[in-house]
Amino acid sequence: MKTSPVYVLGGYQTDFAVNYAKAGQNFLDVFNDTVRGTLEATGVEAKEIQSAHVANFMGELMFGQGHLGAFFLETDPAFAGLPTMRHEAACASGSVAVLAAMAAIEAGRYDCVCVLGVEMEKCLPAGETAKHLGAAAWVERECEGIRFPWPHMFSRLADEYDARYGLDQKHLAALGKKNYDNARRNPNAQTRSWAMTDDHFAENDELNPVIEGRIRRQDCSQVTDGGAAVLLASADFAQRYAARTGRALESIPRIKGWGHHTARIAFDDKVAASKNDRYVFPFVRETIMDAMGRANISDVYAFDAIEVHDCFTPTEYMAIDHFGLTAPGESWKAIEEGVVAFGGRVPINASGGLIGLGHPVGATGIRMVLDGWKQTTESAGEYQVPGARNIGTLNIGGSATTAVSFVVGV
Repeated sequence: MKTSPVYVLGGYQTDFAVNYAKAGQNFLDVFNDTVRGTLEATGVEAKEIQSAHVANFMGELMFGQGHLGAFFLETDPAFAGLPTMRHEAACASGSVAVLAAMAAIEAGRYDCVCVLGVEMEKCLPAGETAKHLGAAAWVERECEGIRFPWPHMFSRLADEYDARYGLDQKHLAALGKKNYDNARRNPNAQTRSWAMTDDHFAENDELNPVIEGRIRRQDCSQVTDGGAAVLLASADFAQRYAARTGRALESIPRIKGWGHHTARIAFDDKVAASKNDRYVFPFVRETIMDAMGRANISDVYAFDAIEVHDCFTPTEYMAIDHFGLTAPGESWKAIEEGVVAFGGRVPINASGGLIGLGHPVGATGIRMVLDGWKQTTESAGEYQVPGARNIGTLNIGGSATTAVSFVVGV
């Protein structure tokens, strides 16, 4: 189906190293910082925004607050009466918010829409936070007696790869190290100043202790306070914006393609359904292929870079072969050959990803789109991929239950 183009005017990400809770601030501070930063970064006035979407996973659980869309009206008096809505799809909350905003623009309802993701994850003790994060699984069936549900679940993904194809732990460690190294170039990365040695990525029980099963500390994404937002626009609005900012419409990135699939919520059910398939998560592969097809991209090497959901290193390992950078089960080849390294043929997570940059759950999918905008406008600074024109994303919620992929490009 032919739809109207949706342009990305830019946006803003908070510094993911900031611990808002420790600083005595709350979610509204994150909210305000992100919205106001977006207005300043893009030069769009609050009165020009016609609708807003908020992505958040744990507001009610972490800080006892729902109805988050209404808080847009607390950030600027010009938002009075602004139609807003809130979206939740676990770690894919940000991407489904982008999809909803896109649909409103494509339908002709609005010309300029703000999509914001916000999360406070450091305001409770670690054990309570881990329990609340587990709400994205089938709690009664999958989390009973499990201290850390997600390390447990994605350790099982590594086990599945090992059973089907063989898996060397050193390749997972290499992905973790790559993402920490990439994060050093990113001024907003949570781990940019962390002192790490090779021993931190080895099977070293002191520096890199086991969390669950195959998952060690440096295989894990970060617990993060933070926000990210993008402004999406119709062609008409983008044309006017281009004219007043002195640029050509063709230079403004747009969302060229998208894919979105939902699988059964339980990990066991997903794996059982794929037992005769080449891919561990065939619906993730379909999501990526849908995005590429809508963008008229037939070759994965047409991507200049990819941002993937490395909530744990096995997830990025899965993403490599599901994007088609290798045959199924051969992701290790792209790691050993440097294909996915910064400076490689298709860098993955030049930003540092969830492991190095940080993972405020509801903001992650939006942050990926923002990084697509940064790369394709040569605005990524020290982590810029030279000449980037097409950036792919993969954002997942739960044990890859909700999968969303975008192609951002010029």
